[in-house]
Amino acid sequence: MFGDISNDQTAIDTAPGILTIDLGALAANYRQLKQRVGAARVAGVVKADAYGLGAARVVPALYAAGCRDFFVAQFSEAQAIIRTLGRDARLYVLNGLQPGAERACAEAGIIPVLNSLDQLANWSRCARARGTELPALLQFDTGMSRLGLPPDDVDILLQQPSRLEGVRLLHVMSHLASADEPNSPQNAEQLAVMRRFAAAFPGIEPCFANSGGIFLGSDYHGALVRPGIALYGGAPTAGVPNPMRPVVRLDLRVVQTRLVPAGARVGYGGVHVTSGERRLATISAGYADGLPRALSDRGAAYHGDVRLPIVGRVSMDSLTVDATALPPGTLTLGTLVEIIGPHQTLEDVARDAGTIPYEILTALGRRYHRIFR
Repeated sequence: MFGDISNDQTAIDTAPGILTIDLGALAANYRQLKQRVGAARVAGVVKADAYGLGAARVVPALYAAGCRDFFVAQFSEAQAIIRTLGRDARLYVLNGLQPGAERACAEAGIIPVLNSLDQLANWSRCARARGTELPALLQFDTGMSRLGLPPDDVDILLQQPSRLEGVRLLHVMSHLASADEPNSPQNAEQLAVMRRFAAAFPGIEPCFANSGGIFLGSDYHGALVRPGIALYGGAPTAGVPNPMRPVVRLDLRVVQTRLVPAGARVGYGGVHVTSGERRLATISAGYADGLPRALSDRGAAYHGDVRLPIVGRVSMDSLTVDATALPPGTLTLGTLVEIIGPHQTLEDVARDAGTIPYEILTALGRRYHRIFR
């Protein structure tokens, strides 16, 4: 079946691709980040189905490793995983709530991030109607122009503190836009704005650092950090060795091999023309499975230490690699080749596709057989 997660050998042998997810490495990454931030709590960002890897398996693994704070983007995501958490866990919704979701959120014990005065008003109204305080995080826009109260709205809130009636703030927060670039001046600029806003809410500890922010140093940590990509093995900082353990491996099966002469056209549009005799292998995944069309004539697979360049355009369900560097008969029907693994990192694939690791990871398709280790 699509997205099968059992380790049944028949299912593994017949799958077009195998996505291996190392939950032990995930837990080790959590522990490494916890060690780095000292007294600060480390949340797990598990939005987008735990970055595409399966929140139903990732969330319990993080909880078992000691994580008690979890962030999703949408309220529906929180509803889907709330029952997998213990009573001592806290579950936050980064995008806050759409009007009308407040009552269900309060009843479920889910905590919204309030990004606007409208969201704050709705949450306060819900609390007053219930005759109780309701917890929330309050987000500021410190220079990303995405989510959070802009400076003018912060001023309004400070002048009218009654807007917070019924709301118990657990943290004030913001989001770093350039944390993966440690030399970017935007990091210090955002930190200065965050400190100024946080000072207006004494006693409310900040939540500021994402994956890259953790590696910017303790000034950015606050009381709660919220890594995402670093948990899943992605590099938190550009241009330096990745300190995280890889969590994902992707291997795809060969569907067909052929020997073609010089001048053969390969793939849609015939944009790749062979310059000599070539041994080609068609591989069983394409852009419907999260391998971008931009990998056409740029990306590669690996068999052992041998790089097999992608030739021609990536199709919806397949791609073609040049296997001429391998001895004849090495690749046959059903042979596995590596797309993400020890020879080619998530960052390598993203670079070849002209995108970021986040996009590759979250797009990995449901047609792969998933093995959780």
